[in-house]
Amino acid sequence: MTIHSMGSRAAVRSAETRVAAYDWQALAGEMSGYGCAVMEKLLTPQECREVAGLYPDESHFRSHVHMARHGFGKGEYRYFRYPLPELIGGLRTALYPRLAAVANDWNQRMSIAQRYPDEHAAFLKQCHDQGQTRPTPLLLQYGPGDFNCLHQDLYGDLAFPLQVAILLSEPGKDFTGGEFVLTEQRPRMQSRAEVVPLRQGDAVAFAVHNRPVQGSKGSYRVNLRHGVSRLRSGMRHTVGIIFHDAK
Repeated sequence: MTIHSMGSRAAVRSAETRVAAYDWQALAGEMSGYGCAVMEKLLTPQECREVAGLYPDESHFRSHVHMARHGFGKGEYRYFRYPLPELIGGLRTALYPRLAAVANDWNQRMSIAQRYPDEHAAFLKQCHDQGQTRPTPLLLQYGPGDFNCLHQDLYGDLAFPLQVAILLSEPGKDFTGGEFVLTEQRPRMQSRAEVVPLRQGDAVAFAVHNRPVQGSKGSYRVNLRHGVSRLRSGMRHTVGIIFHDAK
């Protein structure tokens, strides 16, 4: 599937085919157990290069953020505008129902009333009805010495509890360092860190904010943040797929 060659329905069907090839029962178990799960080779090397190659063309994006200006870290990223590139939009639509099943299970276990609809379009309508209309998928670029501070991507009152990041560059060839890091703050306990090794085209699905953990008296919530460690050399590009829109 190339970035712009298919109509949106065809792009979604193609994305659904590749997403369905993964063992989602195993992935759901990893997300519930560790807060994240890796989908190996979600994108081909050619697709990775094509998506990363969009970065210099401002026509694809609605805004450009330099992290250091806001205390977010060091590096930069750009938010895509609507309509999204068909590869990204197709994957966003195809991944959502699989993750919504996990999200609904988590909310039930954490006694949170919010339930997420089966289709992404229905969830986006909920976002738009609350004034959250700006697209959130983004393309990130890191150079030597750049990093992303630990954070949570919450852009309004309505937030989907899982998101996906896809590594577009090849570790050891395009860059060194720059590991994806997830931290988990547990009540009355020390924080736990998870460093997620990724190869070019691999995607990691991870908790945005909270996830349930089974304790002796039932499930309790832990708080998660994610970031990227310091890039030692080269250039690193990542695409982030966030399922809620922003105010």
